[in-house]
Amino acid sequence: MRCAKLFLGVVFISSFFLVGFGLPKKIEKRVHKELEKTFQFSEFSLLSIEISESLNEKLPKKIGTNNLFKISHDADHLGYGFVGQAPSKTAMFDYLIVFDKELRVVHSKVLIYREEYGGEIGSKRWLKQFLGKTGGDRVNHESNIDGIAGATISVRSMTTSIDYLLLTIEILQKNKVL
Repeated sequence: MRCAKLFLGVVFISSFFLVGFGLPKKIEKRVHKELEKTFQFSEFSLLSIEISESLNEKLPKKIGTNNLFKISHDADHLGYGFVGQAPSKTAMFDYLIVFDKELRVVHSKVLIYREEYGGEIGSKRWLKQFLGKTGGDRVNHESNIDGIAGATISVRSMTTSIDYLLLTIEILQKNKVL
């Protein structure tokens, strides 16, 4: 029993560092905090999902070695997470999209926004528009996602990034990667 707990602890720490590898510490901490809130567990493992180069070339949102990961608690599969970047007017902002195991969006968060204007896209109220979306859904700032006055560039950027991610999820599902 003691060996099993030790083994699980090593797996947890190793898995967490696999995702953390390449992510700045500040972002890694925020991702962990958001996953804790979303799944109500303080301990979980994160396993990077690797995509073949040939498939990755076909994806609208490129998958790196540490931006798409499977989330588990003990032996239970909880869902998936994606950490991405999108452009605002003069800088990039970091965001997290969390999917349940059926690949529905259950949480979205702007992790770091680096501009004076447009930060309103980080509001829970605006981000709620993406909840429940799946790979088969399309999101568009002109038709089914509300805009925000003073944050037009960031709204378009975040909406486009999430739409590309949803398209990518759909392709990965069809190719039985997820």
